[in-house]
Amino acid sequence: MVAAMSDEDIWRLNRGGHDPHKVFAAYAAAVKHTGQPTVILAKTVKGYGMGASGEAQNPTHQQKKMGLDDLRAFRDRFQIPIPDDQLEQLPFYRPTEDSAEMKYLRARREALGGFMPARRAKAEPLTAPPLSSFQALLEATGEREISTTMAFVRLLTSLLRDKTLGRHIVPIVPDEARTFGMEGLFRQVGIYSSSGQLYEPLDSDQVMYYREDKGGQILEEGINEAGAFSSWIAAATSYSTSNVQMIPFYIYYSMFGFQRIGDLAWAAGDSRARGFLLGGTAGRTTLNGEGLQHEDGHSHLQAAMIPNCIAYDPTFHYELAVILQDGMRRMFQEQEDVFYYLTVMNENYSHPALPKGAEAGILKGLYRFSEAAKGKGKAKKPRVQLLGSGTILREVIAAAELLDSDWGVAADVWSATSFNELRREAQDVHRWNLMHPDKKQKQSYVEQCLDGTEGPVIASTDYMRAFPDQIRPYINRRFVTLGTDGFGRSDSREALRRFFEVDRHHVVLAALKALADDGVIPASQAAEAIKKYGIDAERPNPVNV
Repeated sequence: MVAAMSDEDIWRLNRGGHDPHKVFAAYAAAVKHTGQPTVILAKTVKGYGMGASGEAQNPTHQQKKMGLDDLRAFRDRFQIPIPDDQLEQLPFYRPTEDSAEMKYLRARREALGGFMPARRAKAEPLTAPPLSSFQALLEATGEREISTTMAFVRLLTSLLRDKTLGRHIVPIVPDEARTFGMEGLFRQVGIYSSSGQLYEPLDSDQVMYYREDKGGQILEEGINEAGAFSSWIAAATSYSTSNVQMIPFYIYYSMFGFQRIGDLAWAAGDSRARGFLLGGTAGRTTLNGEGLQHEDGHSHLQAAMIPNCIAYDPTFHYELAVILQDGMRRMFQEQEDVFYYLTVMNENYSHPALPKGAEAGILKGLYRFSEAAKGKGKAKKPRVQLLGSGTILREVIAAAELLDSDWGVAADVWSATSFNELRREAQDVHRWNLMHPDKKQKQSYVEQCLDGTEGPVIASTDYMRAFPDQIRPYINRRFVTLGTDGFGRSDSREALRRFFEVDRHHVVLAALKALADDGVIPASQAAEAIKKYGIDAERPNPVNV
């Protein structure tokens, strides 16, 4: 092929990726081609043009400068009009204003909107529906037991039917739609497919069959968490890229979120994404049959690493409704640059009604769920403050009853919807105090809540102890945390909670031990509780098993 070429001709040959003529020809061919995707493979050489200073050498990316001879060769090779007497000064070269290069660059900048890079920060605001529009989720369920996942699907269904917001909702699932009880949406809004339904689904004889449609609204990404999260980012940043606000809800097994695609979640924060992430079947003891694969006890700590990720671990349907409604207000009405992570569970239980005035506390991360009666004189009981989140709050509620009936201890119960938000607010207050030492010092919200209460504080969650430990610096008394440190395992929920020492009996034991350490009750009562509840005091630490 090169027999008729001189050495000079051969040295002028360029790798395709470096040859503007070949690159232009490749793009011209690709643009004209129709009917199938086109890929351009542009083969290049690392350090192209650097000569002996680094061309085709692995250390090129660490090269800081080029020798004079290599600079001269570089200048000659690319025909840069810089004379020899200026070469050592490494002057910048700017083509003349009427050159083809400058005309092209200016045209491109004008097409991109000007010389200063700009990013659209806001689009047309969307009005968040009032909390009252989710009234069914604010009332007690009575004898009917539902999960927070079911409550979320009901809320999502309501939003999809909203005449104003419905078309802005983007439900996203990576293959587990039926697991999350979302199959009813298949028939209602359909699964988006650019080519429509090309096959007869296996469940076509069922009411809620798998329906794909060109106008479908659900993004069903298959078993592809990275692809689903990328779709979520696209929808969550559409206000900036397309001047249209979308409201994406991506629901997935919580273990398959931050742990698998944490870098994408970080990128979402950096790109100022706005939307909801729903970590389903959350908690280390809640999805009890799949051990290491699904039992998440740390996603909230991973969420805490992203500054603009607002994370909540709600227990009841009304908490979920309050959080989602306010999230829509903040992100799509006020257009704040935050995104939300909420954990939802597949455990069914009865839900009480929204306590009067609890909304603010739910959003801040802590509110008193129940308060034990206050005795006087000899009737005054030892007292503890019990904090809980997610499904473990129900163990905390049960523990409060045992403390009263078995040990004569009064327990106030607090729902800690977000230890992450409590910590951030407390850090903000601490910083203000640090910067204003001569001013009246402020109290964090968690300090305000517990100010005036009595007894040690016991915090229990379905996550690692480090999760509630985030607020330890702001608890000005004995603070004990219970959590699920260690690997997940397969067993019943009751057995798992006993194994990880977060069930009601271990909450009672932690409360009695804390009271004994404070000198309020004899240590023998805590020892008696170990015997009464059949706790094996010599068993291995769960984190080591």
